[in-house]
Amino acid sequence: YDRAVSDFSSALEFDRQYAEAANNRGAAYLRLKEYEKAVPDFTVVLDSNPRDVEAYNNRGRAYSGKGDYTRAVADFTAALRLKPDYAEALNNRGSAFIIREDYDRAVADLSAALNLNPAYTEAFLNRGNAYQGRQDHDRAITDYTAALGLDPRNLDALNGRGNAYQNKGDYDKAIDDYNAAIQAVPPYIKALNNRGIAYRNKGDYDRAIADFTAALRLEPLYAPALNNRGNAYFYKGEYDQSIADYNAALKINPDLSDARYNIEQARSARGF
Repeated sequence: YDRAVSDFSSALEFDRQYAEAANNRGAAYLRLKEYEKAVPDFTVVLDSNPRDVEAYNNRGRAYSGKGDYTRAVADFTAALRLKPDYAEALNNRGSAFIIREDYDRAVADLSAALNLNPAYTEAFLNRGNAYQGRQDHDRAITDYTAALGLDPRNLDALNGRGNAYQNKGDYDKAIDDYNAAIQAVPPYIKALNNRGIAYRNKGDYDRAIADFTAALRLEPLYAPALNNRGNAYFYKGEYDQSIADYNAALKINPDLSDARYNIEQARSARGF
C-alpha cells in the first residue's frame, strides 16, 4: 500500500482535484490505518461528486478510526440516505453507535444489515457486542455463535462469547471459548486477559496471575492486564505486589480509574 500511496500522490501532483486518484489514495490510507490522511482524500471525492455513496462510507470509516464518531455517524447516514439498502454502511453506523453506547440504535442498524445479508459475519459480531452492552447476554451468545458458524476461527467472536458466558457466571464455558482463542498463533491477548479474569472469579488466583503475566509477556504495556494481576494479588492478600501492578498500570495509562481506586483499597488493606 505504501507504493500505491506514492503512485496516487504522483497523480495528484498534476491535478489536486483528481477524484479517482484521491479516492484510491484514501482507500490505501484506510488500509494503512492512517485515518487523518484518508479524510481529506475522501472529501476531495465528495466535493467532486456529492452523491458518491462509497466515499461517504469510507470517510465515515476514517472518522471512526480517528475516534470522531459524531462525524462518522453523519457520513454513514449520508450514505444511507442515498442508498438505504447499503448493508456495509448500516454495519458501520451500528458499530459507531456501540462506541457511543447507543445500543438500541446499534441493534436496529445491525439487524437491518443482517436482513439484507444474512451471512454478514461482522454484523453478527457487532450485534452481539450491542446486546452485551444491553446486558442481554443470551442474545449476544446467539449472535456470536452465528458469527462462528460463518467463520469458526473468528477470534473476536470466541472472545465475545466467552465474555457473555462470563457475565452470566458460567466461567467454565467462558474458559472453553478463551482457550480456543488462545490457541491461535500468536495467542489472542484479550482472551488471555479475560481467561485470567474468569480464573480470578473462580477463586483460582494463581492461574489468573499466570494468564495476566503471559499477556504482559506478549504486550508489556497492556495496562488492563497489570490492573487485573494487581486484583489477583490483592485477593491473595499480597498487597505490595498488587500496589506495584496498579502503579505500573497507572504509569502506562494515568486515566485508568479502576487502578486508581484499587490502589487506595490495597493501601487501606495493607494498613498504611
